[in-house]
Amino acid sequence: MARPQGIGLAIVAFAVYIIGGIGTFAGVGLIILMKGRDLWGWGEGRAIGYLFVCAGLCLSILGVLLMRLFRNRGLS
Repeated sequence: MARPQGIGLAIVAFAVYIIGGIGTFAGVGLIILMKGRDLWGWGEGRAIGYLFVCAGLCLSILGVLLMRLFRNRGLS
């Protein structure tokens, strides 16, 4: 059975992966739906969408790398 620390690290890695996926698809939605419209005073919706896509992909990749690292090191 895995140690409690390993389970916690696995949950954190999986949460980072899920948040990255949600951010990626939210960014794609903003790019498609918010052409030329302002998004709550933050800027144009497409620009924010590109930011969400890039940040979401980075978080997804980080989540996968963390999951593999924790598994290969025997932490989960």
